[in-house]
Amino acid sequence: MAQKKAFEVDRWLSRPEPSFRLVLIYGPDRGLVSERARVFAANTGLPLHDPFAVVRLEANELDQQPGRLEDEARTVPMFAENRLIWIANAGAQKNLGADVKRLADNPPADAIILIEAGELKKNAPLRTVVEGASAAMALPCYADDARAIDALIDGEMAKAGMAIALDARQMLKSSLGGDRLASRGEIAKLLLYCLGKERIETEDVLAMVGDVSASSNDDAIDAVLLGKAADLDQALARHAAAGGPPFQMLASAIRQFQNLQTMHNAMERKGQSAIAAVASARPPVFFARKKTVETALDRYDGNSIVRALDRLRDAVLQTRRRPELAKSVVERTLLALAIEGRRPRR
Repeated sequence: MAQKKAFEVDRWLSRPEPSFRLVLIYGPDRGLVSERARVFAANTGLPLHDPFAVVRLEANELDQQPGRLEDEARTVPMFAENRLIWIANAGAQKNLGADVKRLADNPPADAIILIEAGELKKNAPLRTVVEGASAAMALPCYADDARAIDALIDGEMAKAGMAIALDARQMLKSSLGGDRLASRGEIAKLLLYCLGKERIETEDVLAMVGDVSASSNDDAIDAVLLGKAADLDQALARHAAAGGPPFQMLASAIRQFQNLQTMHNAMERKGQSAIAAVASARPPVFFARKKTVETALDRYDGNSIVRALDRLRDAVLQTRRRPELAKSVVERTLLALAIEGRRPRR
């Protein structure tokens, strides 16, 4: 079967084997799919802006014209030894799948087929055809893991001739990974902001990466967990100034208390300390918030976490019944929880 595991893709793309005439690059990270498709296209050695050498097509367009892909692939190139047929936005198109199968069974001698697709299930026709063909290669693209994000940061920093502090790197990593192109965009924005500096610090990342609304969410929930009413007021004010919807605060609080409940259950089941429960939490707790979560686990027992979740869910119901009162309901509920969080655990 002609396929690579996710961690093998970049290595293969650095030295693609010319015997594979049909390459499928697919996955949920569309930015990474697009980036790797450009890398493969560049490594063909063809002039990518020459319409005689590179033919760009849309998958839906090909699906509506059965046989067109094969016609393009069998056309003899005029000014080069090969042509690149580059197909975008492939998925579950039935006719396209049939055309690809014919080409996979009988690959063209002077054309390379490059297909960009979104997420494909294991039994998706396009994926099964490519994986089962001897002259085709399937390359999966999944959201970057920590190692890939580190490599991305290192590469961009090296190109810019900059260094980044360890705590700033950790903060930057926490905001990256959903989409490769979006991650590159965030890093590029940060580098532009820090132009002329030799080293990027935490305050630089705070200033440029992520939005104010999301930051105020975290600050507000941390204030609730630590029982800091004054800090909560400031975070709520920033959230409102950034145009954040009141319900967003309730959703963030519910997620945090659910995570606390999971960690508290692990403490009771395994006899763990708060520090050990936070260290082994999945998904991991952001390093800058670990102390806050550890303190919350010491302050809240199982019953108080359940009461907090009940109060938050009741607030959600109130905001749906009376949307015009949502802001005051959210503020009152979070303030009550902050006062509860200030009390020592009994």
